[in-house]
Amino acid sequence: MADAHGSVSVARVPFGPSAKSLGNGALWLAAFLSGFVIEEPAPYELYMAVLSVVWLACGLKLRREFGPLIICMMLYTAGGIASIPMAQEMGDAIMYIAVSGFLAITSIFYAAILADDPNRIRIIQNGYIVSAIFVATIGIAGYFHLFPGAAYFTLYDRARGTFQDPNVFGPFLVLPTVLLIHRLLRGPVFRNLHVVAGLAILLLAIFLSFSRGAWGVLFAAVLLVYFLSLVTERNSRRRARLVFLGVAGVLAVFALLAAALSIDTVSQMFEQRARLVQEYDGARLGRFARYALGFQLVMEHPLGIGALEFNKYFPEDEHNVYLKGFTTYGWLGGTVYIIMAIWTLCALVPLLFKARPWTGFTQCVFAVFVAHLILSVIIDTDHWRHMYMLYGLSWGLIAIDKLERKRFFGNRQAPLPAAR
Repeated sequence: MADAHGSVSVARVPFGPSAKSLGNGALWLAAFLSGFVIEEPAPYELYMAVLSVVWLACGLKLRREFGPLIICMMLYTAGGIASIPMAQEMGDAIMYIAVSGFLAITSIFYAAILADDPNRIRIIQNGYIVSAIFVATIGIAGYFHLFPGAAYFTLYDRARGTFQDPNVFGPFLVLPTVLLIHRLLRGPVFRNLHVVAGLAILLLAIFLSFSRGAWGVLFAAVLLVYFLSLVTERNSRRRARLVFLGVAGVLAVFALLAAALSIDTVSQMFEQRARLVQEYDGARLGRFARYALGFQLVMEHPLGIGALEFNKYFPEDEHNVYLKGFTTYGWLGGTVYIIMAIWTLCALVPLLFKARPWTGFTQCVFAVFVAHLILSVIIDTDHWRHMYMLYGLSWGLIAIDKLERKRFFGNRQAPLPAAR
């Protein structure tokens, strides 16, 4: 096209994906890779190490709105570092605390990503759901030996998918399951039949993990999300619809459970795992006895006893993340972890009842986070990748709310333009 001077200018046509789309794609892949932790270091760790550095180099901000998360994670890790000299195997202890520190960074990364752009909620959510359905399918196929070598994806005749332990595999699937249930509660069922299919896969995989913790987390999280949906719904017709869907959902779960229990091997394993207290829980030095003895032990060790040292005193590990906070991260780390958990809960509660585009996501994260904190009483969650993701997502949502309020009050207090 010729300009006023007769020269020809060529219009520049964008070629290739934009930096924003590349960044969003990289974030989606991070959420997707969180489901592959069958060996360490997992692809997730290696990928997140690179991604975090690149995003920070490109200007990702560490905001004061999620400052409490940064401070608590730093102090928690510092407590672990201080406990390293207490360990007999310092090399193993150093590696363990290094992983803890890295996972702390991933939680801060997720908080910063959401605070920078709330629209990334959808990207993380989609990546997590796709990952969960994929690994759940692998876990189900492995349990039923649907392909050669499928037994690799099971442990002790329980589905573990692409995780080291069924007790981590099951809880990992809970957040995407709750997100899909919430989508069904809020949207037209017939337009979300694909959601029903994905939900059935996730529910079956959680069941076949035979993880009592996963079952409990799922039950508590779904119940809490359903309650929050009823409480925050003001339209009477929609509230009646929620009641109907709740009844239909319970009947559907019972039907799925009955179909699964019709298989002899599944029924036998369910009968074994459904016992509330297993032999290793109530034994003389079982899980519950170790809690009391463990807290007595840490009273004499302000710096802790070192990472991976508890099973040298007792038959097994702590299986209680709050006790482990004191044994592995000292009095500093144990105290800070409890403060961080309570602080996160208290900061999230006001967000559950605000009319925001991301309120549904907030309710799901809150419900699953609460259930995981309860589960942490009977299992070690300090190295669960998705647990750190939950902390990061929680503080990202808290930061979004704080920034929205600052913008709102800032606009209200801005002086009016002078009259001309």
